[in-house]
Amino acid sequence: MAPVVLTFRTHLAASAGEVWAVASTMDGVNAELRPFVRMTHPAHIQSLADADIVPGAVVFHSWLLAGGVLPFDRHALALERVIAGEGFDEESTSWMQRRWRHERRLSDHGDGTCTVTDRLEVEPRLGLLRPLASRVVRFLFGHRHRRLAARFGTP
Repeated sequence: MAPVVLTFRTHLAASAGEVWAVASTMDGVNAELRPFVRMTHPAHIQSLADADIVPGAVVFHSWLLAGGVLPFDRHALALERVIAGEGFDEESTSWMQRRWRHERRLSDHGDGTCTVTDRLEVEPRLGLLRPLASRVVRFLFGHRHRRLAARFGTP
């Protein structure tokens, strides 16, 4: 089955460093997802800087909570690499997704603005769920980018 491939790009009125300081934290991730989803995380991992990155190894397991309270998926977060201030490559799995690849890049424009680009490749465990996965991921990442634009502004 071919993966669902989606790309989202937003130009923000903040430097890559300013955005990274928020977007690389679990509070920042949950702020982007709110109010639809919340990701749990171990207390000792508040940001990507706290994570022990071994390419392909699970960093932590997370409950994905609909509305912030109702568990609907269990995510095994694995990072291939983190480029401080610039982005990350995630290659994870979950109960619902055979493969969840999320690449985030922050491109600083040198004028106090940056562009955030999220590229996703999603392969649901059940092919029958591919259309639903596509709609849900499109909605959630569109929402995430709107939340980023609301927080940091757009030029």
